[in-house]
Amino acid sequence: QVQVVESGGGLVQTGGSLRLSCAASGGTFSTRGMGWFRQAPGKDRDFVAAISWGGGTTYYSDSVKGRFTISRDNYKNTVYLQMNSLKPEDTAVYYCAAGRRLRGGLSVDEDEYEYWGQGTQVTVSS
Repeated sequence: QVQVVESGGGLVQTGGSLRLSCAASGGTFSTRGMGWFRQAPGKDRDFVAAISWGGGTTYYSDSVKGRFTISRDNYKNTVYLQMNSLKPEDTAVYYCAAGRRLRGGLSVDEDEYEYWGQGTQVTVSS
């Protein structure tokens, strides 16, 4: 089992940057793909970015490609989401999730993720 806890959210102006962290506990973190999702008020939760269990492959939604970077440190059991050039439409609660399958591939489907954090609020002011 894996527990994940997000941190690093906050209020930032348009064009600013934030780095989210997702600290995981549990022995299987390094063998699970990890993903970031977000949910804006009144909207469904959407895929943001994913990283393979080894860290060698990443995938991004079109809306954040070129602005956000996902990375992981398997020694620290932590996944990061570096967010640059933030826009008001990036305002949402950001969730970290651990993949359902060990050594599985990337997925944009939240059903492929088993363990979720409580989320961290990111607010971008215009």
